[in-house]
Amino acid sequence: MALKTIFGGVMKNLRCLTLIIVLLLAVEATAKTATEVFDIASKSTVVVVAYDDKDNPLGFGSGVVLPDGSIATNCHVIKSGSKLAVFYQGQEYPATIHLADWKRDVCTIKPKAIKAPPVSLGTTKGLKVGARVYAIGAPEGLELSLSEGIVSSLREVDGGQYIQTTAPISPGSSGGGLFDENGKLIGLISFYIEGQNLNFAIPVEWVHDLPARHGKGSPSEKPVTEWIEKAEAMIINEEWENLKTYSKQWIEAEPDSAIALVTLGFAHNESGETSKGMEAYRSALLVDPEFAVAWNNLGTIYENLGLHLSAVDSFQRAISIEPDNAVNWHNLGVSLRNAGQNAKAIEAFHKALSIDPKIAFTWNHLAVAYHNAGEDEKFYNSILTALQLDPELVEAWYNLGICFKESDQKERVMDVYNVLKSLHPETAKEFFKKVVLP
Repeated sequence: MALKTIFGGVMKNLRCLTLIIVLLLAVEATAKTATEVFDIASKSTVVVVAYDDKDNPLGFGSGVVLPDGSIATNCHVIKSGSKLAVFYQGQEYPATIHLADWKRDVCTIKPKAIKAPPVSLGTTKGLKVGARVYAIGAPEGLELSLSEGIVSSLREVDGGQYIQTTAPISPGSSGGGLFDENGKLIGLISFYIEGQNLNFAIPVEWVHDLPARHGKGSPSEKPVTEWIEKAEAMIINEEWENLKTYSKQWIEAEPDSAIALVTLGFAHNESGETSKGMEAYRSALLVDPEFAVAWNNLGTIYENLGLHLSAVDSFQRAISIEPDNAVNWHNLGVSLRNAGQNAKAIEAFHKALSIDPKIAFTWNHLAVAYHNAGEDEKFYNSILTALQLDPELVEAWYNLGICFKESDQKERVMDVYNVLKSLHPETAKEFFKKVVLP
């Protein structure tokens, strides 16, 4: 059912929404096309080959040229090689290891006499789920190719964000670049989970950190990327018992790993073991008090337990570490609203939306806060924006139906009910019992 049919006279409040959409389109218009990104970034992308001592190729991967002339790649691409070479525009260049952080699986190599433009370095700070990204590498050892996708998930790690993307990755792409819409390097392609169309890249911040971390770990040591890869597969398959066992093995191998402790906390929480999840998150914060995701996850547990002020404190701690993370501000807004601090909640939701105006569920929660404050026009504008961004956002339809019920607009209540029946029949049944019938 069209929005106009349901909202009728409410559409007069769309001027604010129209301005928001225009602004969003203006921002999107500045992004480069896939062809433009490839034209820029491919000139800084190479093929990396590792040979044994008899010059037999052992494996291959990809790499990106850095401003200092070295080439960044994954350590696992080169660690077994006695000799290394870089292929660029049909020419082979001998290379040697320059810097190595075996623990994070980030290495640089130095080729001889290569002349290639350096990549433009970006950041994962402020990167958002849904952002368009491009992977450039040499899959199957072929010529450079480009694949396109979006950021499907972000996992906080020490110094940056681990990126999950739908951009297809194949063998040989490891060590290649993941680029944003402006052609800036935001990560190194690391691994993929077969059959799932789930692909992962380590953050570009780990490339920045490499000079200070040179020599960390050893070639024989299991890198954090390998730990994360298997943990991600268990999370995707919701294997919580296996994940708990695996996380404990990870912690035993790396007692000071905040990521391992957070993973254990997540597994406990998903298994309904709230207290154990809380304990794991607190342990992670003892290891790394600046680990924002641990504060955020701890805050979520507090909120679910109804401890709103404790949740507020945890989310504020996360924000102090990551002030540009819209999710942290959103979560703070929810806890403030539930703690009865509606005005501060509205401020927090606006802060989240100033960082990322496309978060439909934040517009929905902002609408609820405006409803609590008795600001009907702002409620309607916010709920309309939420549904414009995500017409299938069930919670927004439900909240709109409640508001129609309170204003005795029975026909519109039934319109909302019909929409909910098509989107989520179980929610429609609940809506009928709690909103339509009374």
